[in-house]
Amino acid sequence: MDKFDPANHDDNPPLDAAFLAGMKPSRRGRPKLVAPKVEVKIRLDAQTVKHLRGTGPGWQTRVNALLGRLVADGQI
Repeated sequence: MDKFDPANHDDNPPLDAAFLAGMKPSRRGRPKLVAPKVEVKIRLDAQTVKHLRGTGPGWQTRVNALLGRLVADGQI
């Protein structure tokens, strides 16, 4: 087998100073939120949690939205 020859792989851009100057640092983690969330611990009935988890991914976000609407409406 032939040794790797970079000349045969010219589809990558050259890593020269101009290319490196245009690079941006990668951002890791979740994006910053306008209204940051606070982690809490709450005890709920097992059946309630089973039902909520059964609604699929995003159930915690949906519960948060529902609670937010109830607070905004003055119901809780």
